[in-house]
Amino acid sequence: MSPMWRVGRMVSALALVSLVACPVGSASPQGQATRAYGQPPVWSGCESFVPDATKANAIPTARCGTVSVPVDYAKPEGAQARLAVIRIPASGDRIGALVVNPGGPGASAVDTVVGMGAALAGSEIASRFDLIGIDPRGVGHSTPELRCRTDAEFDAFRREPLADYSPAGVAHIEGLHEQFVRSCVDNMGVDFLANVGTATAVRDMDVVRAALGQNEISYLGFSYGTRLGAAYAERYPERVRAMVLDGAVDPLADPIEGRIRQMAGFQTAFNDYAKDCAKSAGCPLGTDPARFVERYHQLVNPLVQQPGRTSDPRGLSYQDAITGTVNALYSQRYWKLLTSGLLGLQRGTDAGDLLLLADDYQGRDGSGRYTNQQDAFTAIGCVDAPYPSDSAAWAEVDRRVREVAPFLSYGGFTGSAPRDVCTMWPVPPTSTPHPASSPGPGKVVVVSSTRDPATPYQAGVDLARQMDARLITFEGTQHTVVFSGDACVDAAVVDFLVDSIPPPQGLKC
Repeated sequence: MSPMWRVGRMVSALALVSLVACPVGSASPQGQATRAYGQPPVWSGCESFVPDATKANAIPTARCGTVSVPVDYAKPEGAQARLAVIRIPASGDRIGALVVNPGGPGASAVDTVVGMGAALAGSEIASRFDLIGIDPRGVGHSTPELRCRTDAEFDAFRREPLADYSPAGVAHIEGLHEQFVRSCVDNMGVDFLANVGTATAVRDMDVVRAALGQNEISYLGFSYGTRLGAAYAERYPERVRAMVLDGAVDPLADPIEGRIRQMAGFQTAFNDYAKDCAKSAGCPLGTDPARFVERYHQLVNPLVQQPGRTSDPRGLSYQDAITGTVNALYSQRYWKLLTSGLLGLQRGTDAGDLLLLADDYQGRDGSGRYTNQQDAFTAIGCVDAPYPSDSAAWAEVDRRVREVAPFLSYGGFTGSAPRDVCTMWPVPPTSTPHPASSPGPGKVVVVSSTRDPATPYQAGVDLARQMDARLITFEGTQHTVVFSGDACVDAAVVDFLVDSIPPPQGLKC
């Protein structure tokens, strides 16, 4: 079996996302937490966060800064983390702050707002709202940076097929997990790892809200950002003016059920891709729908023994072929790269487009340097929900995933499977699955795509019901849709954010 993917939305790249739960807590700062409030951001230019002059010039009014928060709110005088914040001021009649989180967990909200600010320049959103990006602790430009492994160690990990589920193969994979955990502890320390979850992130977000001088905020969250938003609304309902949650994660789903639903969603997206590919002569998966999965396995399975040819000396590993495929299934605009990579495997020539997709997914640039998004993803996800520790439970996960997502399966069912890295995590979870709550009538809109591979449509339906929110249904095969070009969705979202006009009941776009 291939690796157990936990997948979600990054804005400029696509990365893994965990299925985690909302915290419960007080609606206002109190006790020791109050020491974090009352500090203004330390504003300056954005050169350190946005070194690309072209990007910086596209957002000339942006200001960047940091806000300090305690690593452990129970120890306010102890070690501090510094949260990176970007603010692009409203260009017109200002309503307030629109806080944006792109998901992950592990994606940089600062980087997202840089791109969004340029893309939305001249729009009503940019005119009426300060666009705010807050990198959660350990993520993006915040410090300390949550990083567990070196670039060379990550490259080495990606060469591992992670496909052998024999007893010896399972022991090897679990050994890799244990090595990763030790590296995280050695590099970050147990105290930091214990305080990186969503339960802490929502407290950080409220500290920044106060530092910005806002009594309430509007919020736009994508993928895991919907979980962060729902958690904030639960803890600080009176601070929510309007909230749009796109690509919803159901906080009631446990991580196992959430994973099964995701894998089923990716199989649906794979089927859609294969049907579209079959319309063109020379499709590497052929034209027979009954054989799409079989043809795919014929192309990628040999990579377990021998990497595929690419112009990059690394070649294409089996793990990277799977990762690249998953990346491409997020959006139809990536399908042509998937076809090109599979054709390279079929012809024995250059499968470099699959490697390109895998590098994008894993956050590796052309110089071989990785972002820390995947390390942050794992560290945050592992404290955001409890995971079963017994091996039999993970064998059952393997069996079920083989049923719902056969394109991801390697070989036959062995009756054993490696336990998730989160079962070995050195600190306990700080959240548990439970339903989201409403911050008040008319304050939340959920957007869900009918064929979203990473956060299936039903999760949006369920989240909307839990939060007493209006639901916008987008008919399409893609992960998240707000401000990606669909006029129907965008018009409804703008009306809601600007004028508090809810979308019509049952709106479909």
